Amino acid sequence: MELRVLRYFLTVAREGSITGAADFLHLTQPTLSRQLKDLEQELGKKLFNRSSHNIILTDEGMLLRKRAEQIVNMVDKLEREFSSMEEIVSGDVYIGGGETYAMKQIAHVVKELQLNYPKIRYHLFSGNEDDVTERLDKGLLDFGILIDPADLSKYNYINIPEKDVWGVVMRKDSPLAVKDTIQAADLLHLPLICSRQAIQQTLSKNEFVDWFGEDFEKLNIVTTYNLLYNAAILVEEGIGYAVTIDKIVNTSSESKLCFRPLKPRLESGLNLVWRKHQVFSVAADMFLNEIKESFSNLSLDAQEEVQRR
Repeated sequence: MELRVLRYFLTVAREGSITGAADFLHLTQPTLSRQLKDLEQELGKKLFNRSSHNIILTDEGMLLRKRAEQIVNMVDKLEREFSSMEEIVSGDVYIGGGETYAMKQIAHVVKELQLNYPKIRYHLFSGNEDDVTERLDKGLLDFGILIDPADLSKYNYINIPEKDVWGVVMRKDSPLAVKDTIQAADLLHLPLICSRQAIQQTLSKNEFVDWFGEDFEKLNIVTTYNLLYNAAILVEEGIGYAVTIDKIVNTSSESKLCFRPLKPRLESGLNLVWRKHQVFSVAADMFLNEIKESFSNLSLDAQEEVQRR
């Protein structure tokens, strides 16, 4: 199976037609059709259902598309890494993570590095823990940002000096909006929209589930989510109350939504993780060193602040 043919296949899948793909690739339609037919024969599976106007991927075609994208992305990443070795400090850094205000700490490091190394480029991938760790394990990401609770046993990691504060996002006209804080009893029997990662009970310790205690089994969870943007739309429509972390959803004066923290206060730690025995590109290694120095300084500042108090 040739990489060139995989790129042809992905182009056809993206364009939705042989004609459009052939024009994009500057190939004749018979040549492209023959390449795809050879690929189907090589795999022994039908990849497309063809019609007069377009093509639709079969289940096998959908699987190949997913794997081909990973292969092509990995090859492109490898080529860029070797290309960057010819320059002083350049290249690409791939970072994945969920929605968290702690990304601001990463942004500070990126900004500092850009001043001295403007040729380094950064690629962000947003997803939940499963999405991020899958791409990490396949080498498609250099680093991941994981929000507790998370399984860190497979990775090297450093703590991000920031905490995510849990609370409830609701409409401003909600009866609960008059409260300054939200307790577990306030949420019983209400329609809740919760993070799938937060409510999973497969980990040995889950501070989110522990916060509710015995009341967790009584919760009326009507919707789960992995990223909050779409969940916030459901809250706006009055579907339910989103139990989530602060500073992700727009709760400004112009918004229909507001955020109220949980009481007792519930916070989640965050970690920057990477694969054990990872061999980094020059750019990724530079980023990690800057992260370690920056986070170390922030930790020292926090200790000094505690001592002053």
